[in-house]
Amino acid sequence: MSTLDREPAGTADWERRLGDIMRMMRETSEQTDPQAMVAAYSRHVRSLVPVDAFVSMSRRDLDPPKYRITRFSGWTEKINPWLQKDRLPILEGGLLGKLLYDGEPTIIDELELPPDDPAAEYLAGQRSLMAVPHLEGGKTVNMFVSARTAPGAFDRERFPDMVWTSILFGRSTHNLVLAEQVRAAYDLVDRELQVVGDIQRSLLPSQLPDVPGLKLAAHYQTSQRAGGDYYDFFPLKDGRWGILIADVSGHGTPAAVMMAVTHSIAHMFPGASAPPSEMLNFVGRHLANRYTNHVGAFVTAFYGIYDPRTRELVYSSAGHNPPRLKHCGGGPISVLDGASSFPLGIAADVTYENATIRLQSGDQIIFYTDGITEATDPADRQFGVARLDAAIAPCRDDPKEVIAALLDSLSAFTAGQPITDDRTLVAAMVE
Repeated sequence: MSTLDREPAGTADWERRLGDIMRMMRETSEQTDPQAMVAAYSRHVRSLVPVDAFVSMSRRDLDPPKYRITRFSGWTEKINPWLQKDRLPILEGGLLGKLLYDGEPTIIDELELPPDDPAAEYLAGQRSLMAVPHLEGGKTVNMFVSARTAPGAFDRERFPDMVWTSILFGRSTHNLVLAEQVRAAYDLVDRELQVVGDIQRSLLPSQLPDVPGLKLAAHYQTSQRAGGDYYDFFPLKDGRWGILIADVSGHGTPAAVMMAVTHSIAHMFPGASAPPSEMLNFVGRHLANRYTNHVGAFVTAFYGIYDPRTRELVYSSAGHNPPRLKHCGGGPISVLDGASSFPLGIAADVTYENATIRLQSGDQIIFYTDGITEATDPADRQFGVARLDAAIAPCRDDPKEVIAALLDSLSAFTAGQPITDDRTLVAAMVE
């Protein structure tokens, strides 16, 4: 029974047709799988225009005069033409080939096929035919052929409507296929980015070191799957420790790759006991000579060497945000900006200087990247160093509490705004 038979008595023909069309549109619009969409559309179209056989073909990715049969009403097994293309028969010539390569809407009222025509297998017993092209880029790429066992079975008055609705459906199906391909490609890229992110995070310290007289805490958050922020600790001679924080320009996978390169160069540095400036000189020279100059990237970095015996911190900075120093014995928050120069990778001949500060018991230092201070609220105002200082101003007993208080302040300020840059914090507290 067709959908027309289910309409209430007295309903006008145009109303019945409109109802059929709306049901078809609703069902096809709900589909996310092209195969299911085609099945729903075909089922409804057959109720509007009964057919005894149908066949569809495509010339996509084939040289003339070849074409591929993609669907046939006589097949007992359903084949997905997008996923099982290798199972579809390839023909050439004959009536179907001519229709497809001519690319024009066609009705044949008296169909006669010679036995050796490739179409004979698909149109056996049929006496009339309707062929509708599906266009891409102005050319017929696919075609749908309907057939009836009776001659002259197709209404030419309704044919133009059938043509444009079928072409639009073909475009919709193709768009759905493209959307599915985009989703699959995105999923693949996302999985690969996840792996990149996992590799990148594996380069960070798996646990914070046990530095005598120094409590440490850290927070690391990327804006994407992978990021360009980097922090590290280096055990040195005589019980000293190197503390490094860095930020690669840009975001995402390119920044993560450059971060990995920076990590590798830093761990290749042969002068383990050398001043911090020598480490930055080494990393900056290698970056500029082999990596950053070719891609326009650079790396800001702050490297300090802490001596637990003397509580001295010798440091050097390559254009990085100067860490904030809170003296819990009194006094305002100060900044470690005594030895700053250009970011790493800008030029190979940049040299860096050192500065020294003696810390006291209770002092707390906040190392951070600009993803913290440049985070914005809904009004596009930046968090800034003043709010950072206010969040770390109270003296606390544990660096984890310092980071937690700062993140709480940042979260309240940004009010759910998306994270657009990586955020890294390292808090050190002198015991």
